Amino acid sequence: MSVTQEQIESAIKQYIDPYLERDLVSAGAVKDIKIEGDAVNVKIVLGFPAFGYIEKLASELKKIIEAVEGVASAEIEVRSEIVSHTVQGGMNPLEGIKNVIAVASGKGGVGKSTTAVNLALALQAEGAKVGILDADIYGPSIPRMLGISGKPESSDGKSLEPMGGHGIQAMSIGFMIDEETPMIWRGPMVTQALEQLLRDTKWKNLDYLVIDLPPGTGDIQLTLAQKVPVSGSVIVTTPQDIALLDARKGLKMFEKVEVPVLGIVENMSIHICSKCGNAEHIFGQGGGEKMCEQHNVDFLGSLPLEMSIRVDADSGNPRVARDPDSPASLIYREIARRTAAKLSLKAKDFSAKFPNIVIQNN
Repeated sequence: MSVTQEQIESAIKQYIDPYLERDLVSAGAVKDIKIEGDAVNVKIVLGFPAFGYIEKLASELKKIIEAVEGVASAEIEVRSEIVSHTVQGGMNPLEGIKNVIAVASGKGGVGKSTTAVNLALALQAEGAKVGILDADIYGPSIPRMLGISGKPESSDGKSLEPMGGHGIQAMSIGFMIDEETPMIWRGPMVTQALEQLLRDTKWKNLDYLVIDLPPGTGDIQLTLAQKVPVSGSVIVTTPQDIALLDARKGLKMFEKVEVPVLGIVENMSIHICSKCGNAEHIFGQGGGEKMCEQHNVDFLGSLPLEMSIRVDADSGNPRVARDPDSPASLIYREIARRTAAKLSLKAKDFSAKFPNIVIQNN
C-alpha cells in the first residue's frame, strides 16, 4: 500500500505549533511534500524567526510522519522566511524595514525599555535582522542599555547611519545630545524629531524594527499611530492593579487607531530570593493573563523580577546578549518567537511586489 499526500498532511495536522497555536497545514507553513516509495520529504517554511525551535519541530514532525503506516523514513526541512505585513490605514512599509513592532506601556516603571531591548536581541538570536528606535525623546535610554557611545555619521548630509550595538541597528535622540542634557521641547517638536529619527535613518534590510515608546497615550503614541506604518504592538505591564489599569488604556488606544495588539508581556511577575530561594509575587499574581482573557488578546509570557536583569541593562550588556542561555534569556526568546508568530498570521503586504505604473502623455 503506497503512502498518499493526504495521509502525510493528516499526520502533520496532529501537531499543533505552540507559537502559531494551530496546525502547520492550516497555517500555510507546509510548502512541499514529496513521496518516493516509503521515503517522505517535507518542507516547512515558518513566517517567524525560530532558530532555537527548528530542531525540535523537525524532530517532532519526523516522529509523527514515520508513525504513518508505509513510511520507512522522513526527512524534514524547516526554515524561516520573514515577509512584510499590512499596516494601519493602508500605509506602505518603510524602505529597508519589513515590519515595525511598537513596544508600549500605559505607565512608567514597568521595565518597558529593558523588555524592548531584550526582545530585539531575542528576535536577532532567533535569526532575524533587527533594529531598535528609541522613541522616548525626553528620556532616551537605549544608548546606555546597548552600551553605545558617539554620534551617528551621515554620508550625504541628509540621512543618518544607524548606530550598532550587540549586532542590532539603533537610533536615538540620545546619540545627538549629552546624557545629562534635558530635552525642553513642546509636543510638535517632539513628534517631528521622532519622524525624522525614523525616516532619516538609513535602516539596512531589517526584518523587524522595534520601537521603544515612552509611557502613556500622548503625542508620541498618536504620531506613531497616524504617521508611522506599524505592523503590530506589544504592551508591557506588571501584575499590579494600577499598572494593569494604565495598560488597558494603551490597549484601547491601539485598537482605536487600528494597530493590531500582538499580545501582552507581564514583567516582574515573580521574585525569587537569591539567598533563600523563596518565591514571592511582589506585584500581585495573574493580572496580565486575566487582562488578556478580558480583552481577547494573547499572553506572550511573564518575566521574573531579577536584580541582574536591571544590572545588565544599566551596564550596556543586556541579559540576552550577556548570557543567552540563562533562564531569563530563554524566556525572552520564547516571547520573541510568540510575538513574531502572532505577526506572521496577520495579512501580508504585497505592495513591494507590484511595480509603480506611471502614465505619461507623449
